[in-house]
Amino acid sequence: MIKTVVRSQSSMVMVFDKEGEQIPEYQGQYEDVKESILKDAPPDTTFAHGMTDAGKLRKVSKEEW
Repeated sequence: MIKTVVRSQSSMVMVFDKEGEQIPEYQGQYEDVKESILKDAPPDTTFAHGMTDAGKLRKVSKEEW
C-alpha cells in the first residue's frame, strides 16, 4: 500500500510503503506513473516535491503534486 510519494526536480517519482520499502511498479517518470498513483493512493498518503535543505520532505497536497 502506498504511504509516501516523492517527485524530484527531474520529475522522477519514488514511492514507499508504510515500512519505507520502495514500490517499484509505481516508480518512474511523473507523466508515466501519475495516473496509477493518484488512482491507487489512499487518503492518508504523503505527497512531496523533493526535500528541504534540512533533509525533510517538502510536503504538498495531492492536488498540487
